[in-house]
Amino acid sequence: MPSLPPQDIAIIGGGAAGTLTALHVLRQANGPLRIAILEPRPGLGRGGAHATEHAEHVLNVRAGGMSAFNAVPGDFVDWLQHDMAETPREALAASFQPRRRFAAYLAARLAQAQQASQATLIHLRVRALGLEQADDGFVLALADGTTLQAAAVVLATGNAPRPLPARGASSLPAGRRVEAWDIPAIERIAPEARVCIVGSGLSMVDAAMALLSAGHAGPLHVVSRHGLMPLPHVDGQPAHALDIDVFAALPLRARMRALRQEVADAQARSVPWQSVIDALRPHVQRLWTTLSADDQRRFLRHVVRLWDVHRHRIAPAIHQQLMAAMARGQLQGHRARLATAIAGERCVQLRGQGRVGQVLALDVEHVINATGVELRIQAMSNPLLTELIGRGLARPGPHGIGLDTAPDGRLRDANGHAQRGLFALGSLRIGTLWESLAIPELRGQAEGIAALVLAQ
Repeated sequence: MPSLPPQDIAIIGGGAAGTLTALHVLRQANGPLRIAILEPRPGLGRGGAHATEHAEHVLNVRAGGMSAFNAVPGDFVDWLQHDMAETPREALAASFQPRRRFAAYLAARLAQAQQASQATLIHLRVRALGLEQADDGFVLALADGTTLQAAAVVLATGNAPRPLPARGASSLPAGRRVEAWDIPAIERIAPEARVCIVGSGLSMVDAAMALLSAGHAGPLHVVSRHGLMPLPHVDGQPAHALDIDVFAALPLRARMRALRQEVADAQARSVPWQSVIDALRPHVQRLWTTLSADDQRRFLRHVVRLWDVHRHRIAPAIHQQLMAAMARGQLQGHRARLATAIAGERCVQLRGQGRVGQVLALDVEHVINATGVELRIQAMSNPLLTELIGRGLARPGPHGIGLDTAPDGRLRDANGHAQRGLFALGSLRIGTLWESLAIPELRGQAEGIAALVLAQ
């Protein structure tokens, strides 16, 4: 196979995680390093969450918490002020900006780092399909038939969608089955069409907002096993003090009792529950890693849905629009386990099991898969990750979630040994860290991995 010029660092994935890694390597480099970022899409920093151009698709965190740099927490707000100088800084920091602006911010900071760095960055619009070790690093097999040698490799593959959890779903024709992240396909849905969105988390919000903002008038059914809808942030919420050492010393059941009591005590002082969750937020990795393996399994079985709906909240204005759609009867929630999805001549027949023997029966024209992020590494259908596990260069993370990594982000091989020069960040570390998708974690991991790669 033909070979590309060798690189010092290859970053696989050009979404937020990969772009942040490249940004931090460029800023820290003190020599003429060669960096390649492998991303088939034309732009960098525009992964699944940030690729949308819809103004209604806003960040789920206020702008003041979205910097690319731990040391400069207000950097995104600084960038926004260049074009929005008339808006007071405090108002900008408290705002929920369109996600397209954060993608533009990442691209701008990356371009600045390229201009100032001694290192060089190339963007290869190709997918990596395989990886094997070499004497001086690794050799990547690429989808175009070429190979790329690199001394160090960083896996920043981003989020993979879950499949629809229903028999027959994979046989639904294109257009009838739509992925929540495929906004152009959602926009092609007829305004009067009957639509079912499977899943009620943040991906559902994106799909629903894309339809509603386009003037969709047909019914929107939302089906999920737990029936929990996203909850809002609150404006002007006060900070809440929390003794995290007390929580970290408790097993799961005792933690949940302590958390409920903490919320009750806060609300007695007119402090919203959101403040309590936000006080826990910076310590989630510690809380996860101090749970026993049995308690982690209990969390995944019994607590995770409640945690997600309280932890992953949405902008108040977006929540109001969803509640308005529910109030007028257009948006309808169903608590049920989907069983089958069968395509008829004019519609898709959805059948499932609700509570206490209730049967779900919906006939719709389109089904949108909004079931969220796939956590199980074996179900991601990523040939590179499959080969890594097959070669023994990686192993699944705890409970089969993501990949197993050392605390510094190095991949553990089949025998549990942390490997030199092979790193992962973001969603691939969920099983080890749990909290590993948000920008504060991504930027911290990217900065740490950049330092380790450069030291190597």
